[in-house]
Amino acid sequence: MIDRFRRITVLFPPLVWLAAAATAAVAQEPVVQTVAVRAGAVDVGLELDGTLQAVRQSTVAAQVPGNVVQLLVRAGDAVRAGQVVARIDERDAQASLARSDAAVARSQAELTNAQAHYERNRQLRAQGFVSQAALDIAESQFHAAQAGQRQAQAGRSQAALARSFTSVTAPYDGLVLATHVEAGDLATPGRAIVTLYAPQPIRALAYVPASQQALARGAPRVQVRLPSGDWVTPATVTGLPGADPVSQTVEFRLELPAGAVAGAVPGQSVRVRFAGGSAERLTLPAAAVLRRGELIGVYVARGEAFVLRAVRVGADHGEAGVEVLAGLQAGERVAIDPIRAGLAGAKPAPVTAAR
Repeated sequence: MIDRFRRITVLFPPLVWLAAAATAAVAQEPVVQTVAVRAGAVDVGLELDGTLQAVRQSTVAAQVPGNVVQLLVRAGDAVRAGQVVARIDERDAQASLARSDAAVARSQAELTNAQAHYERNRQLRAQGFVSQAALDIAESQFHAAQAGQRQAQAGRSQAALARSFTSVTAPYDGLVLATHVEAGDLATPGRAIVTLYAPQPIRALAYVPASQQALARGAPRVQVRLPSGDWVTPATVTGLPGADPVSQTVEFRLELPAGAVAGAVPGQSVRVRFAGGSAERLTLPAAAVLRRGELIGVYVARGEAFVLRAVRVGADHGEAGVEVLAGLQAGERVAIDPIRAGLAGAKPAPVTAAR
């Protein structure tokens, strides 16, 4: 028998190769598990796009004029509260402080002289050598000198404060989001220097149509789907009392738990769901949905093969699955792994009857 097979191999080698290739192809045909489209109870209500926002985000601006001599941070740097992020030329502020110091010294000298004059006149008045009018004038001059000294000291405090503004500092611990000047730029009062934010806490913002704000305010359950795919419940939900006159939307702020948003950054997109009850909907696992650009479809089992079918889906309810709005009927079976189901020769796995 072995010799006969060897003779066939020698005489008809192409047939052997074709048989081997066919056997290998049959062995490599992917078998994909399927799941039935079913109806189940899911939360219904309002679902909107939202964004993450840092609760503390600030644009630190210059408070005195002058050239920026140093920019000490870059975008992405971590800063501590009170850390200097930029320095502005302080020569003008230093000169103002020196003038204030001179004014304080002069006022102190005038006060000392006025006080001595007043004391002398008071003693002379007690001895009857000067009139009461002379004493009153000396007293008024003494009080004027006291007021002048307080004014000079206030001016010095203002000059010292202006000088301190030449060092622009971070108001709290955070991360630098952007810088708005470079060394050599002219800073003016109000010009932005850096923008920074604190990584925690973070909240989600959602803009609810004004016509549906009552539903959002009365929703018994509110959830936020983070970029990681996890659904979390916000600690507090606050709807602002007014609507935007242009977009006719109401801003809702949802404060998120610190542990749930670790690693998230402001500006990322989220989904916000205001659940208002439950209803029966057709659902299927989110993994079964194939998304390719504008195409949303599933691979439906038909006999011993799969057929790609376009569908329209609704809200993603996590473990409960994705709503199917159109394109499928209850009981149809779809591939759990649409990537493998799209391979040539893919077959649906046999359905095991429930015991």
